Amino acid sequence: MDIQRNRAAKGVDESGFAAVNSYGAGSQVEVKPISTVTNQLRALAGLFPLTARGVVTLLCIALALRFFGYGAMDLMVFALGICALAILVSCLFSVIVCGLILQRRIHRETGNESGRGSGNGKAFEAGFPNRTGFSLPPVGLLPLVRLQWSWHYPDRIDNRIRVAPDEFLEEEITPRLRCLSGHVTRRFEVSDVLGLCRYSWRVRRERECYVLPRINTLKNLPLLHSLAAEDGMPRQSGEPVGDRMEIRPYAAGDSVRDILWKNYARTRQLNVRQRERSVAHGKRILAYLLSGPGDEAAAAVARAALESGAFGDDWQFSADGTETPCDDLESSLRAVARSRGLGAPHGPGLARFLAAADQRGATHCIVFASAGTISGFAGIGKGAFQGRFSLVLATDGMEEPERRPPWNRLFLRPAERRKEGGSGGSREELLVLCRQLGPTVESIVLVDRTTGTCYDDKLRKI
Repeated sequence: MDIQRNRAAKGVDESGFAAVNSYGAGSQVEVKPISTVTNQLRALAGLFPLTARGVVTLLCIALALRFFGYGAMDLMVFALGICALAILVSCLFSVIVCGLILQRRIHRETGNESGRGSGNGKAFEAGFPNRTGFSLPPVGLLPLVRLQWSWHYPDRIDNRIRVAPDEFLEEEITPRLRCLSGHVTRRFEVSDVLGLCRYSWRVRRERECYVLPRINTLKNLPLLHSLAAEDGMPRQSGEPVGDRMEIRPYAAGDSVRDILWKNYARTRQLNVRQRERSVAHGKRILAYLLSGPGDEAAAAVARAALESGAFGDDWQFSADGTETPCDDLESSLRAVARSRGLGAPHGPGLARFLAAADQRGATHCIVFASAGTISGFAGIGKGAFQGRFSLVLATDGMEEPERRPPWNRLFLRPAERRKEGGSGGSREELLVLCRQLGPTVESIVLVDRTTGTCYDDKLRKI
């Protein structure tokens, strides 16, 4: 993830809160619609009954019969060509007939998905196999024919077909990213065992797909309570409202009641006692999740904070793609899953959330974002929200420069590790990012989803 490039694009939303993610804050994203002609061509290509292997086989049979079977009157080539053509035609007939029968059966059996499995109406977990409850009877209509299907919508879902003890074909999915969708589109394909012919179609089912991000080892998050300027724990960012425990030399204008007379009698130096800077845990907290490419780790941290009760008792939560604030766990988790835009990416809605949220009393806003897509905050306090902000950055490991000897680079290729959540960069880049964001927020917490470790703005373990 190129953090320097992401830091170059900066924008300020309606509340004066500049949060730069991959979409550009404060502006709606222009998404180019997919061409309908392309979709129609793909649908027609799926209806074409021959695969690439089948087309090549048919051309080879035609050329062999034309030049050798009929041209040179080679009876051996002629017999082999006729046999190969008969096999191809029989495979084509079996695939089309079986595909048409199965297509009608799948459209007719609408209650199959909710009747056999335990996964219907259940929140799935990204990165783990989940049974959806969708099943089909075994294909025994014609020989040498196999049935397989995959998920077309939502995307980033790996599909696996298992054979149940009663020989039914059961579906098992492994989502890679979170999502929340009101319908599911599957692509079915009937093909022969030789791979010469196929018949495919798509079926849309009005069924909710609810996938939560994988939290890995995120178990012990720091208490994300709001910090109000009251007499509580000592903190340099607080106001001088605590107990009179700090001592400094006497200055003109100080009250004589604050002078330490016993110390003066002993040292002949005038010192006064003043209030220390302190904060206390407030009772009202606002939390928001910024979405963008590589934000799976940030969504996982937000989910872990919601499920562990790190916000306390009085809180409100929202995310990009959710219009109204959420104040209960179920709706907040759905907002986390909905924050990943399946069609068009969601625009930033932090300003709307702060305007609609209940800001009675001392409020504090905690923003969850990915360390690789956010670069700066500016203009805090210029909008309707007059409280303070804290930032929780999430990452899937810290990329360190790999040192390899020259001979190793010539003969070996570096291993590629796929990270769905995205990485925030190396430790040096994260330190630079924390120094850049430090003056504009009250506190920064960096969370590594891979190890479950939390760091402060100096990358020290919490």
